[in-house]
Amino acid sequence: MKVLVSAYACEPGNGSEPGVGWNWVRQIACFHDIWVITRANNRQPIESALVKEPLPNAHFVYFDLPRWMRFWKKRKRGVHAYYYLWQAGAYFVARKLHHQMSFDLVHHVTFVNYWMPSFLALLPVPFLWGPVGGGESAPRSFMSTFSLRGKIYEVMRDLARAIAHFDPFVRLAARRAALAFSTTQATQNRLHALGCQKVLVLSEAGLTGEEIRNLGTASPRSNNHPFRLVSIGNLLHLKGFGLAMRAFAQFQSGFPASEYWLIGEGPERRRLERLAGELALNGKVTFWGRIPRTRVLEKLAECDVLVHPSLHDSGGWVCLEAMAAGCPVICLNLGGPAIQVTEETGIKVSAISPKQVVAELAAAMNQLASDPARRVKLGKSARERVGKHFAWERKGDFLMGIYSTIVPATGARKTC
Repeated sequence: MKVLVSAYACEPGNGSEPGVGWNWVRQIACFHDIWVITRANNRQPIESALVKEPLPNAHFVYFDLPRWMRFWKKRKRGVHAYYYLWQAGAYFVARKLHHQMSFDLVHHVTFVNYWMPSFLALLPVPFLWGPVGGGESAPRSFMSTFSLRGKIYEVMRDLARAIAHFDPFVRLAARRAALAFSTTQATQNRLHALGCQKVLVLSEAGLTGEEIRNLGTASPRSNNHPFRLVSIGNLLHLKGFGLAMRAFAQFQSGFPASEYWLIGEGPERRRLERLAGELALNGKVTFWGRIPRTRVLEKLAECDVLVHPSLHDSGGWVCLEAMAAGCPVICLNLGGPAIQVTEETGIKVSAISPKQVVAELAAAMNQLASDPARRVKLGKSARERVGKHFAWERKGDFLMGIYSTIVPATGARKTC
């Protein structure tokens, strides 16, 4: 099969959006001949990776808008406007390629965003969209816990999504999709509302076999060490780290030797540092800031439980990394983490009100601190779940089965 892939973000060795793009490309290229339209600034890391690990079936087409337009996306200002225009420009590149190659299928993989269109849906071939996310929302009762910056962000995000429902190109992409993948049930509902006929829930997040093996070498920590919780991610209002810190303050009164690490950087750091002081947690909470990913995974192995109280998160990659390392997860029963984490691999807390979440997070911390045997059991099940459901190789096999239903006359044989 000849497959055209739209991957604005596509970069080897990264997580999040760039990792999604690269890993889907790797998996599709194991079965079919693919042409990938991506950003020109991805060329150097892609070509370096191809020297080490060639993908004979993959052909990369690097496209960017004129230089004078690129200032929009600097420091993430106007990145969505730039992306929208990039998608429009990529269509004309794709149309020219299609005249030359006669593609059997078009697949949009990044951005993982349902509320901005893929103009490649206009090509006269079956169009597969996603996984796409962004339909998740923080429960309204939590708005009072956000900073002014966070409140403005949520209002603007809601406005952008509302406008998207009237965007004829977004609606066209939804209606022309032979199949769409949504990261969560919330996004699935929004895609149906846009006119998408067939939508399946599929997590955007995954880990390579090498990552799973490396993380799997971590051993459960002995009881001789202080019980240690960790949260990892950008320090943003939507991550809910303030809720976790308040819960830790309640929990810590019964486990005074315990510690809470936060790894990441962001605009909420000063607010969280002030909160730690107000809660008399100085010396108990450590802010590590932004550190290289290799060190993040090393730090993860030094902790007992990951706390990830995100209020709207399509993916939740760090949950998978923790699970692969045998680390149980405490999260909210929202978004992507709610799909990844089960009762056998961690504890999910309902998100009804801030006070209720803080109390139940503290109770979950208490349960896992009090029962080392349960932590080990949860960690073992977590590793098994990641290998079975979130390994990129497994996701690739699943996707190829989907391809065969969309273009049934074309077979495929795995080559890597």
